Amino acid sequence: MATAQAALTEQIREQPVSGRRQSRRVDVSLLAGVVIALGATIAGICSTGVSFVYFLQPTGALIVLGGTLGVILVTTPRHSLVHSLRRVIDLLSAREIDREALVREILDYARAARRTGVLSLEPLIAKATDGFLRKGLQLVVDLTSRSELQSILETDLRMAERHGEADAKALEVAGGFAPTIGIIGTVVGLIDVLRQFSKLQSVGYGIGTAFVSTIYGLVLANLVLLPAAHRIRARVAENFETQEMILEGVLSIVDSVHPSLIRMRLDSFVRRTNFKAEAARGDARGA
Repeated sequence: MATAQAALTEQIREQPVSGRRQSRRVDVSLLAGVVIALGATIAGICSTGVSFVYFLQPTGALIVLGGTLGVILVTTPRHSLVHSLRRVIDLLSAREIDREALVREILDYARAARRTGVLSLEPLIAKATDGFLRKGLQLVVDLTSRSELQSILETDLRMAERHGEADAKALEVAGGFAPTIGIIGTVVGLIDVLRQFSKLQSVGYGIGTAFVSTIYGLVLANLVLLPAAHRIRARVAENFETQEMILEGVLSIVDSVHPSLIRMRLDSFVRRTNFKAEAARGDARGA
């Protein structure tokens, strides 16, 4: 038994960190969505036969962008705004999360803990691929109270979700104000048109120019701010599920649950792409 445990420990230790750490890649689907949305909007504008240059109105852009930025500063505390900006920048890259590999990793730690006790996990903690998993394993080693360990990790889960919601809410609030600020720009443009109402030739041009501000507000809200807020929520939800899986695995390790039962518990967190194979696996378990 000691020989098997030593072999397992050595196997986990010798796995290269670069190969086991979760990597990040450019979020192609996000960039593709932005390009398609903006491209379709520009193509629709050009299909009307109106020159695209006609829609480049510095006055409207100044009112909408400046007004929306001002609203964000008024509604969102400075530190929250910094976090929201970092979250938006973080959207450009996506973290590769292989839940199946994470399940296998948790099972390795569970086997080691069952064979020689949870203290044997201490030299292996640094090799964990996920930060939340590393923290959970460290608490397993340091704490003797299961309820206290569960409370700490659940608090981390709740706060991570709350922070993500706050970051998304800041963008959502700005997206709600942007169209209204665009209407303000439109009203300003119409006032300028009425001021020159005696020049009939300039009236039509002026009215068209005035409504460009509304377009700016709608585009900023519906193609940038609101989609970014929804994307942040989707990332937070995905991360929450992964951390819930880790929490379940860590508590199972504390309870000395058999690795086979841990696998059954954690399998529900793994989304299968082969639905026929998943159904067959479920039938086999039922049998």
